[in-house]
Amino acid sequence: MLIKFWGDLMEWASKTDIGRIRNENEDSLYVDNKCRQVFIVADGMGGHNAGEVASKLAIEKVSRFIHSNINNISLSNEVDIVNLIQNAVKKANDEIYKQSLSNEKWDGMGTTITMALFINSKVYFAHIGDSRAYLLRGDELTQITKDHTLVSELLKNGSITEVEAKTHPKRNVITRALGTEVSPLPDIIDYDVNDEDLIILATDGLTNIVDNYEIKSCFENKSKLQEACDFLVDQANDRGGFDNITLIAIRYRHS
Repeated sequence: MLIKFWGDLMEWASKTDIGRIRNENEDSLYVDNKCRQVFIVADGMGGHNAGEVASKLAIEKVSRFIHSNINNISLSNEVDIVNLIQNAVKKANDEIYKQSLSNEKWDGMGTTITMALFINSKVYFAHIGDSRAYLLRGDELTQITKDHTLVSELLKNGSITEVEAKTHPKRNVITRALGTEVSPLPDIIDYDVNDEDLIILATDGLTNIVDNYEIKSCFENKSKLQEACDFLVDQANDRGGFDNITLIAIRYRHS
């Protein structure tokens, strides 16, 4: 789909899939069809469909808060933009946390969230958990976000190697999630966007099975973004489909 955005052309595609093992799809995604500014993936956790509830609440509350308040800030003021993002994430966190306390079935529910917000030829990422954002610029794929996981912390302090991390028994233990504590702080990262930059948001159902080189190669070799998204989901499913799989790809072009 081609969309007009403040003098720029953007193309996007998305895909979500239940996978081969899970009974429910606890991933959620959001594509802003009105303002074409906000793109979000969320991967919920918790029993009794609580993960699905948490991820849907996250994208609903964050997207609604941004749309309701973005016209009330200065879009040339970095502090205003960061505050807008932090307040949107806090609003979502408060609602998920409140709902988890109100219903036994949803006790302890939470979700990852990874968002891309496009403003003035920049993209702002907000991130909690182990979903990921990537930037494919030219022939270089950069992982923008850092996983909030136990394995990521062990890697950082040198306790394990990258090879050991791939099969670590606690590789799915998340150290920061939306809705599981009173006020988790999101990582906020901003980048200037260049012509033909590709932004990729993905849940770990993809990134745990398909490596970064394969993601890069797929988007380089497929002529259409939707074909690439479909292929990557199929690839994850062909290798077991052990989790729900979700991704969004956004290509930025100057007019």
